[in-house]
Amino acid sequence: MPGETTPMMKQYLQMKAEHPDCILMFRLGDFYEMFNEDAKLASQELDLTLTTRDRNKPKEERTPMCGVPYHSVEAYIARLIAKGYKVAICEQMEDPATAKGLV
Repeated sequence: MPGETTPMMKQYLQMKAEHPDCILMFRLGDFYEMFNEDAKLASQELDLTLTTRDRNKPKEERTPMCGVPYHSVEAYIARLIAKGYKVAICEQMEDPATAKGLV
């Protein structure tokens, strides 16, 4: 990923490195988001809209992403598992509204 990496993306990449064989669903507020190759794969397998982060960057430097609402994540996880994929979940450990720094 060219350019500066945000603290959130650094955390995501660290977790992804620890679970390279899984689709990593990363909790951000009310959504579980997937990035890069996981986003491309999940968008195809789950019929989700693939979008990007970093819209101010050139198109080739943007991070592919897709997400699902937290209240329906179990159904999406079940669909991925039924298709033979492993899924890793990264949860927020405190309320982002009251947190200082990275949650």
